[in-house]
Amino acid sequence: MKKVINRVFKTYYNIRGARLNYSISNAEKVQLALLDYLIDSGSITEFGKLHNFEEIENYDDFKNQVPISNYSDLFPFIERMMNGERDVLWPGRINWFSKSSGTTNAKSKFIPISHENLENCHIKGNWNTMNFFYDQREDAKQFECRSIVMGGSLHPYKHNNETLVGDVSAIMLKNMPNFAWAFMSPGMEVCLMENFEEKIERMAQITSKQRDIVMIGGVPTWTVVLFKRILEITGAKNMLEVWPEFQVYIHGGVSFLPYAEQFKAFFPGDQVDYLEVYNASEGFFAAQNDFSTKDMALFVDSGIFYEFMPKEDVGLAKPRVFRLGEVELGKDYAILITTNSGLWRYTIGDCVRFTSLHPYKIKITGRTKQYINVFGEELMVENTDRALSEICLKHGVSARDYTVGPIFLDGDQKGGHEWFVEFDHGPKDLKSFVEDLDQRLQELNSDYEAKRFKNMALECLKLHSLPEGTFNEWLRAKGKFGGQHKVPRLSNSREYVESISSYVIGEELNG
Repeated sequence: MKKVINRVFKTYYNIRGARLNYSISNAEKVQLALLDYLIDSGSITEFGKLHNFEEIENYDDFKNQVPISNYSDLFPFIERMMNGERDVLWPGRINWFSKSSGTTNAKSKFIPISHENLENCHIKGNWNTMNFFYDQREDAKQFECRSIVMGGSLHPYKHNNETLVGDVSAIMLKNMPNFAWAFMSPGMEVCLMENFEEKIERMAQITSKQRDIVMIGGVPTWTVVLFKRILEITGAKNMLEVWPEFQVYIHGGVSFLPYAEQFKAFFPGDQVDYLEVYNASEGFFAAQNDFSTKDMALFVDSGIFYEFMPKEDVGLAKPRVFRLGEVELGKDYAILITTNSGLWRYTIGDCVRFTSLHPYKIKITGRTKQYINVFGEELMVENTDRALSEICLKHGVSARDYTVGPIFLDGDQKGGHEWFVEFDHGPKDLKSFVEDLDQRLQELNSDYEAKRFKNMALECLKLHSLPEGTFNEWLRAKGKFGGQHKVPRLSNSREYVESISSYVIGEELNG
């Protein structure tokens, strides 16, 4: 029966694919029509009236009348929406808010998820991703086997029980049609559990006995934890011995490069594909439509109007901002989004680079706030992810997580970068590993190379090898274990490296 259902969905994806390809091929036309819809919808809101949306006739008017915003700018409006007010940033009342942190910062963000945004952006983005999967694999069998989604939790807002807050994955699971659960594991009760450790254990116990798992989606860090626990339970050498039907791992949120070698060990051979998506609390933006490349097709018909700010203009009082039809290849841009949930010209904090303009395809190059440029080195997370991945491969080791911060100039002490890396098995020759890593960073980033010239500005990086599990315990100690919480890669301050250093020292003293 499931084979018949899968064939039906193959036909459905073929029909959807025609519409999807049209929007991708006519991106600029689709985007401008979408902007008209968003402005027209927003004109009845308090925000729309405040910025005279009814007077906006074109994109230039929009850019001149609506200010660029960040979370702090919109939070007063969002807080009122969470308390039940209507027509504030988007028409009607919004009952769902995605709780997002992005890093280990204590302050949480609450992103509004309207019904339009849920259906036409997040859920549509998942359908689009499966379209790409079926396009790439003739033997795709999403609806012939079962898939795992590592969802978060959902609970009432403390000041208004009618408002629900939680991970966007939990909001989607809560609104999933009943028939879909026949093709999912381990079930809604486990998927929405708040205790993340208990959730991982339950998932491991249940799915370790299910031979028909075909797909899993989730942040690599927590997926690795699940896989290791399953292998402990089963005694299997790799995950294909547990899940012989497995076809694809869908990942996003952090770079997959540092985890690539681990996943090759979990899934030896070429049976499994890896599909990158660009989804966040604010929207589902892009997905990989070709397994042979490392970029992603931009979704232009999902309720999001995009603008792009050159990376060098971030923080300027009057930055340059371009619409999709004005971007250039090979340049790094910070993304601004206007969405069908009331985020207006909102800076999400990510930087992307266009790899193709026909169609529009992107690569994530880092965070506007996760970079190191204390000494003019302009080191992006794309550089550190790639360098660490390649040098780990060279030395026959794998890294689970890392964070990097600056070593500031202090008297005669020169500046540098301090790395904390958690290896599965550390390199035999740490000194050689550090030298190779530093050299590779110079090869990948000319600004870093210039600052490293004869140690004139920056000394060779300093690296600390951490015991396995350290970052998980550090996150737990900060009350940020599980779900969407991730270890920050790069920072222009020493906040994270000093925090992890203090935690490690404290654990050694208590041990």
